[in-house]
Amino acid sequence: MTPPCTGVILSGGLSTRMGGKPKAFLKIDGEPILDRLYRTMKACFEGLTLVTNTPYEYLAWDLAIVTDLIPVRSALTGIHAGLFHAPSQYIFVTACDMPFVKSKVVNCLLDALEPKWDVVIPATQEGRQPLCALYSKRCLRPIERQLKTRDPRIVTFFPTVRVKEVPESTIRAVDPQLHSFFNINTPEDLKEARKITGDSRSR
Repeated sequence: MTPPCTGVILSGGLSTRMGGKPKAFLKIDGEPILDRLYRTMKACFEGLTLVTNTPYEYLAWDLAIVTDLIPVRSALTGIHAGLFHAPSQYIFVTACDMPFVKSKVVNCLLDALEPKWDVVIPATQEGRQPLCALYSKRCLRPIERQLKTRDPRIVTFFPTVRVKEVPESTIRAVDPQLHSFFNINTPEDLKEARKITGDSRSR
């Protein structure tokens, strides 16, 4: 039986390469990325949480909103906040600049989850995918210790916990192009995302 899990969306970046506009509100096929993610996550989880330091911008969505607890700007800080506030032992984490996360990939990771694992994460040729992964509350202390060193790399604490890697072949069975891991950092990435969906604005 899969342990209870909360869906967590991180929305904390400065978006400097996108002109400062929150990436959650960038539109693909006329729809904000956050709407796409919300729909996918709602299909997988009863409880959803958004981590942001500007909560007033997200009041239109029906989800819990929490803020960072540690003053180190990084995705790892967001994972920590999501874990701290989650009502469940586990969370699934993704980011507001990842518009193509598929529910089948989420469910694939949930299928691999057992109580003995602290992290369940896809492992591809590009490396581990820490912003499309499951984390246990047992990760809280290791993350806190790491953030005290100001090291923002998510995978740094992994040697101190029990990690289950889900191989690329398993992920490709439900997401052949691995689009679930596509993230938008630049205007060129946004154009590519729109091209993937056939959005006319990519032309």
